[in-house]
Amino acid sequence: MRVHPFVVALAMASVAPLAACGAPGTAATAPVPAGQATVVRVVDGDTIVVKTSGRDERVRLVGIDTPESVKPNTPVQCFALEASARTKALLPPGTAVRLERDAELRDRYRRLLAYVYRQPDGMFVNLVLAREGFALPYTFPPNVAHADEFVAAAGEARQGRRGLWGRCRDPASPIDPTKGAR
Repeated sequence: MRVHPFVVALAMASVAPLAACGAPGTAATAPVPAGQATVVRVVDGDTIVVKTSGRDERVRLVGIDTPESVKPNTPVQCFALEASARTKALLPPGTAVRLERDAELRDRYRRLLAYVYRQPDGMFVNLVLAREGFALPYTFPPNVAHADEFVAAAGEARQGRRGLWGRCRDPASPIDPTKGAR
């Protein structure tokens, strides 16, 4: 049985405050090494490549999940291309960003896990994608510092039928490019 990430996020929201305890500026929100970076390119809706400390790093936007558009052996999912395009619009190449980490620095694919803030306006990109309906909350303990915010933002998007919530019966379903979204 497959459990939808939104359901997992809702369940985890109740434990997020306990897991994210700590004073502001502690490990939950401390910048990753060389927290300032520059966007090189957008891979898909929730993964970008940045230049930091003189090298390119893949960064996974932690706390959210966008439909898959480039995952090997996975069909393009409903609203994936739109999510990728929105991330590209928010973070064009050359955009300065600030990366903040949560409990874990990297995922199993060796990508940096980060909350991404666009400079100089400070836009919290992960949250904007959830609020606009381009992303689902994706709570993956112990990285839960903003879980409540993502669940609330996605809930509002769902209620307002924004983004994928207005286009996809199942946000994880594949699309047939000849027929459009399901």
